Amino acid sequence: MARQRPGWNPAILKQVRESHDLTLEEVGEKLREIGDRHKFNLAANFQTVWAHEAGSSFPRPDYRRAYCLLYRMNEAELGFRRPLPGEVTTVPNQRPASETVPNLDQAIREALGSIHEGADNVDADAFRSRVINEWKRRNGGENSGPMVLLVGGYAGSGKSEFAKFIGRLTGWPVLDKDSLTRPLVDQLLMALGGKVNDRSSELYREKVRPLEYRCLMEAAWDNVDCGTSVILDAPFLAEFSQADWMQRFYNRCKAKRATVAALWVECDPDSMREYIEFRGAARDIWKMESWEQYLATIDLKLRPQGPHFVVDNRLGAAIAAADQARDVLSGGGL
Repeated sequence: MARQRPGWNPAILKQVRESHDLTLEEVGEKLREIGDRHKFNLAANFQTVWAHEAGSSFPRPDYRRAYCLLYRMNEAELGFRRPLPGEVTTVPNQRPASETVPNLDQAIREALGSIHEGADNVDADAFRSRVINEWKRRNGGENSGPMVLLVGGYAGSGKSEFAKFIGRLTGWPVLDKDSLTRPLVDQLLMALGGKVNDRSSELYREKVRPLEYRCLMEAAWDNVDCGTSVILDAPFLAEFSQADWMQRFYNRCKAKRATVAALWVECDPDSMREYIEFRGAARDIWKMESWEQYLATIDLKLRPQGPHFVVDNRLGAAIAAADQARDVLSGGGL
């Protein structure tokens, strides 16, 4: 049985296309151009677009992202999903022409609008301003000292995409735990008698995982010691759950005269599953084969036990907004 898609209304996609006076063939061509520009794996043609508009095929994540970029609308506006609480939506052909292609500053501010306070002692406006100032500083300005940005969340939550977006704006290096350590972790697991793609056993949690995070942190300190801000991309599930760990981390950064920001990327289970399925990573095989069992092991209410921000990426909303800003930065347009 096909999975239910709450809020899916494929007729809207056709209405939007017709409001732009585009043919099925023209939309397919534009989607392929967007795919090339953003490295989406798209093979769109008129048949693909027709199937999406007819409702016989629900667009996979990269197609939905491309449609949003093409029409400068979010997934709720295009009929792919229901709106999030408080999310602003328009109806086809009623968005002012002046808003079709936002300017750089507007696009970036909208993309960062998904960040909000996750604790009482943080200021989302100040953090967003810091990111925007770093973007502007790249074209001249003063350096306000290094920042360590922790971006955490469950598998498939969109944390890596959001970390890369912040990195693109600021020029800060992104240290992805898996990219830094996966080859070594795979070999270490096998050397210890485990399975190469194991990420759920006691062997991994007790013998391997601590070394992964140690490598990540040592790389971060090397950057901070050089006065370079850095973005750490990892789940941080155990770390964010411990107030003592958070406090020690903040203290060490303070001693190095670096500021800290922790971002938790919030996402819903269905969206996480879809993105995990889509990326097809071997390390996710157990999650896909035992999805309900996996869900029982995670706490969707988990938040960092210290000052932090929350990125609302439920239904992929934050990543879609980041796509729009990145597209404007790259000079894309309808």
